Amino acid sequence: MATVADDPFASLGLDTTILKAIVDAVDDCLTMCDANAKCVGTSTVPMADPGTVTGMIGIHGNVSGFITVNMAEKVAMSAVGGLLQDQFTQLDAQVIDGVGEMTNIISGGIKNGLAGTHWQFSHVTVPSVIVGRNYQIAYAKGLEFLAVTFEHDNVETFLLDDRLLKVAVSMLRL
Repeated sequence: MATVADDPFASLGLDTTILKAIVDAVDDCLTMCDANAKCVGTSTVPMADPGTVTGMIGIHGNVSGFITVNMAEKVAMSAVGGLLQDQFTQLDAQVIDGVGEMTNIISGGIKNGLAGTHWQFSHVTVPSVIVGRNYQIAYAKGLEFLAVTFEHDNVETFLLDDRLLKVAVSMLRL
């Protein structure tokens, strides 16, 4: 019998398979972006996204749902700059396109991390990128939801909100 000591996340109601898939996917993506971030929080309840740039991809197969990758503008400019080996000082079309690519990379990593589990999925949609604040996503009842928040290691930012990246997975087993 497993105890809380065996699984420190058991009492939080987190699915550790999904958590590991998200953390590994973000680590791999940020390595490609010549960036680092540490996991600073999780949530099984949808909450407002702190950043102003959100990539979104639909997922389909044994499950149906979507993955969102929300980040502050400064995280987007820094990470996309690392990915493209360029420097960006404002949110422009190239950065927004880069956020879509980061969303693809992270979603692909999550797909690989969930392969062979009851959460596996086989197809993803083309990414969409939302720019702005004060939007809401309505989630269907019964979805498995996990959001993981990361703090981007960017020494040029002082405010915590300017360093946050949040990846959320919402899925319904079919």
